[in-house]
Amino acid sequence: MENKDSQHKREEEELDSAAEQKETQFVYEDDNKDDQAVEAVNEEEAEQEEERKEAPTSQTPAGSSGGRNGGKAWIAVSAILAVVLIIVLIKPPFGAGSKAVATVNGVKITKDKLYDSLVEQGGKSTLDNMITNELIDQAADDAKVTVTEADVDKEIENLKKSFGSEDEFNQALAQYGMTVDSLREDAEVQVKIRKILEPQAKVTDDDIKKYYDENKASMSTPEQIRASHILVATKAEAEDILKQLKAGADFATLAKEKSTDTGTKDNGGDLDFFAKGTMEAAFEDAAFALKKGELSGVVQTSYGYHIIKKTDEKPASTPTLEEKKEDIKYQLVTQKVSELSSDWMADLKAKAKISNTLDPAAAEESPAASSAASPAASAEASNAAQ
Repeated sequence: MENKDSQHKREEEELDSAAEQKETQFVYEDDNKDDQAVEAVNEEEAEQEEERKEAPTSQTPAGSSGGRNGGKAWIAVSAILAVVLIIVLIKPPFGAGSKAVATVNGVKITKDKLYDSLVEQGGKSTLDNMITNELIDQAADDAKVTVTEADVDKEIENLKKSFGSEDEFNQALAQYGMTVDSLREDAEVQVKIRKILEPQAKVTDDDIKKYYDENKASMSTPEQIRASHILVATKAEAEDILKQLKAGADFATLAKEKSTDTGTKDNGGDLDFFAKGTMEAAFEDAAFALKKGELSGVVQTSYGYHIIKKTDEKPASTPTLEEKKEDIKYQLVTQKVSELSSDWMADLKAKAKISNTLDPAAAEESPAASSAASPAASAEASNAAQ
């Protein structure tokens, strides 16, 4: 229920933030994998932004959640890859592809035809991705890197932080037809690359303190309150509800029965915590003026008439360096790994012997001599240099 100017401004800031995240977070994903998958993600995000601009504003006073696009981009990339990898499962072994997978007026569509069509549409990028994953696996073996369930759990938890809640994270997975299990497979690759390159991504205590000092303001949490509301169309309705509440009626029960805000009514009108600058001025002024547990009078906004109840509050706070140290270190290491990964991946491919029948030109770029350096040799040389 924020005003339109502030809403548009915040949406632009969210898109800028998402663009920055996509440049720094998970950049160490395979560059072959990025070309087609990320292009599709960008197109979808553009479509979603157009829909968001055209759609009517939600009736809930709660502001829209921001900073989610970076995480959604990774989920979307993973979903696209999961779909395109189906190609390799369809090809039958050695001439068994004449079996029909469909018929049209008695005319067969065979497995071979289906496979050839899928290869034409996405086979090259799928095979490129498989080649890259094999190189990463070999490099991980050479570096004696192992990935545990705890490692993957941590990667997923860091991804979840880019969403406002567990529900929003699950909604993003559902949107792209994914499950946590399928996402975990992609997270495992991320962890392998991180562990291989992390020894080269040196982060000092001075780096951490510098980042903390420069970003302390953005880490701070402003004063927040938690409130519930009941929204109705007319002042008379609101006054009647207020009278019932003052007589002892349960707020959550009336919200479920009377409120026209479909986004909050089933939760008893709960808006969760919010800071100043999130809501329309009239709603926000009334809510912040309340004491904990107190009811407002009838508050009019562009959405209708509200009764507000303040349910909790949090004072403004700034985390200490010690409290944020591990989070900052993780973020700085991730950034450095991102910077290192492009050259590292290119070096792996340049030194590997790769045969690629779907892209002969790419195979020709790989060393043809049997003495070509393997990923193991590359890793040993890197270790020796350190």
